[in-house]
Amino acid sequence: MKQKSHITFTLNGEQTEVAFAPHKTLLEVLREDLNLTGTKHGCELGECGTCAVLVNGKSILSCLMLGLEAEGHEIKTIEGMAVGAELHPLQQTFADTGAAQCGYCSPGFLLVAEELLTKNPKPTRPEIQEALSGNLCRCTGYIKIYEAVELAAAQMRGEEYELPRESVYGLE
Repeated sequence: MKQKSHITFTLNGEQTEVAFAPHKTLLEVLREDLNLTGTKHGCELGECGTCAVLVNGKSILSCLMLGLEAEGHEIKTIEGMAVGAELHPLQQTFADTGAAQCGYCSPGFLLVAEELLTKNPKPTRPEIQEALSGNLCRCTGYIKIYEAVELAAAQMRGEEYELPRESVYGLE
């Protein structure tokens, strides 16, 4: 009989207990044992950022963290970002600006951006680029992602901020 590990931690604001094979990564525990498939399998080498989650408010690549290491910690996945039916401002601006195209990389980008805006509510474009530099996207060319983060940051600060029409729609 295979040995199972049991851990307790806070997941998206709720106390959670899970049993799993001790060799599993946090990514595998989230997807396979807790059925939270918003966190995506990417390279599984820590190079693409697709599997990023927040651990105690800090972005972590869940493919590089053993599930056992989550014991007693606070984990936030993309499923915990919206409040009820209300999207987080980052989720809304990603949708509004076209920053999410195929969407595969979006959960990782969104959680890393949330960490950034929690630490720095008014980041510059270079600060946004640096914060998101560990996340790869094959569809967007990144500009719409940076604009979505800028727009969400302004909204979260209670400021009016509108992207130029050509930025949102790609028109010249």
